[in-house]
Amino acid sequence: MAARKPALPPQLAETLMKTALLFDLDGTLIDSDTLHAQVFSDLFKPRGVTIDFDFYRTKLHGRLNVDIFGDLCPGEDAKWWSDYKEAEYRKLLGAGHPNMPGALALLDLADEMGWAKAVVTNAPRDNGEAVLEALGIAERFDTLVIGDECARGKPHPEPYLEGLRQLGADADTSLAFEDSETGVRSAVAAGLKTIGIRSMLSDQDLRAAGAAATIEDYADPALSQHIDQLKGQPA
Repeated sequence: MAARKPALPPQLAETLMKTALLFDLDGTLIDSDTLHAQVFSDLFKPRGVTIDFDFYRTKLHGRLNVDIFGDLCPGEDAKWWSDYKEAEYRKLLGAGHPNMPGALALLDLADEMGWAKAVVTNAPRDNGEAVLEALGIAERFDTLVIGDECARGKPHPEPYLEGLRQLGADADTSLAFEDSETGVRSAVAAGLKTIGIRSMLSDQDLRAAGAAATIEDYADPALSQHIDQLKGQPA
């Protein structure tokens, strides 16, 4: 009969943090930027303001709604506008939305390896839950961290620090996935090696924000080397 392994001292056990994968939501787990851009366009067209996709990409993408509407609707209730905009987005979302290529296989690998998984987003909670349900992956994650529910949203590191805290994970042995400059800066400031998803921004733009590497999607062969570096780490 094999000898039983001695229990680790509590102070040592506490230092063995988990490996984790932390994902942004829009543009990272779901290709939804055209939907968001359409909602903004529809909202501001009656005001004589034209918001095309390029304006969305360069001026709105990755920002908190309250900041966006504070700029676009000065003196008005930015929270009301934010809630209304996201309700309109959820109407467009629908059910059975396709996952980003390779995402399900990566989640399967994380389960096999025992890695923790989180979604960390500036989107409101209703959106986060609706998107994960539409993708059919709501039960695949250990936690959903919302920027508005933290002391500060992205690009501040607090949302990713909160994700790591909730997972009991170590930034040094974890990966973050982001598609925006604000998101990359948030994850990098939290100490995470961050992989940029080129859904909206170029390799150059994402690396300039701090991404260690970029990929087209999770089926990109370039991701393999970064995942391989996680294998063998304490999970």
